[in-house]
Amino acid sequence: IIEMGDEGANYPKPIAESKFWEHVKSLTDPSADGTDIAIGLASAGYYCSKKGTDSCPADHSLEGRKTKINNKMNNAPASYFGHVLKFTKAGGMNYVCTRNNNFSNRS
Repeated sequence: IIEMGDEGANYPKPIAESKFWEHVKSLTDPSADGTDIAIGLASAGYYCSKKGTDSCPADHSLEGRKTKINNKMNNAPASYFGHVLKFTKAGGMNYVCTRNNNFSNRS
């Protein structure tokens, strides 16, 4: 699930522009911030954070891993534990599930 700009958009916002990740905490890795959680979820756990956290070794992070993720995610894990999230602010947002979504054939 990824935040969209508005209901008329057919593509997600970049992580850096998304407000969603500012208002979540991980109960499974309390030292992870929103960017760390987003990177872990977006890469199916191939990267567990941006630089490393208490539960994520730096050599498995986006900045520390020597082998980058394959553009089709073929080297990502087959399963991923993920995070148990707690929302810290009530509100609403537009979102989209990107599973099996080919963005190249949209208007």
